[in-house]
Amino acid sequence: MSEVDAAVRARMRCREIMTSSVKTATRDMTLQKVAMLMREGDMGAIPVVEDGKLVGIVTDRDIVVRSIAEGKDASANIGEAMTSEIFSVKPDDFVFEAIRLMGDKQIRRIPVVDDNGRLAGIIAIADIALEMEDEREIAETLEEISSGSSFWSKK
Repeated sequence: MSEVDAAVRARMRCREIMTSSVKTATRDMTLQKVAMLMREGDMGAIPVVEDGKLVGIVTDRDIVVRSIAEGKDASANIGEAMTSEIFSVKPDDFVFEAIRLMGDKQIRRIPVVDDNGRLAGIIAIADIALEMEDEREIAETLEEISSGSSFWSKK
């Protein structure tokens, strides 16, 4: 990758790579309904919103580990399984901020919210990988995010 390509990529904003048409859930939806949405959309996480504002995110792992493994029924509310500690970025943040946050927090998806906390989109590891041309660069970045290695220690 040339220095010019690297400079352009470094200035890329989250809004440029985020998925903006995101399926969402509400706290009162059942585990089964959200699991069905995940299956139909072939996705592993769904943001949880209340009056358009992001209040949590639920992953397939949350459903299994926080609910099913604890003996909850498929009719339980997703609000009990969702993660309410949200790490997010804004549409005009630089993509490298999303990558840094994903690596630091060891998360594979990061919601994009506006100044009012409304969900604007979501960025997944795959969205970042699509923006990288070099296969080695993709592999290294994905490994860093998954392992929690610091994005900033890269030389």
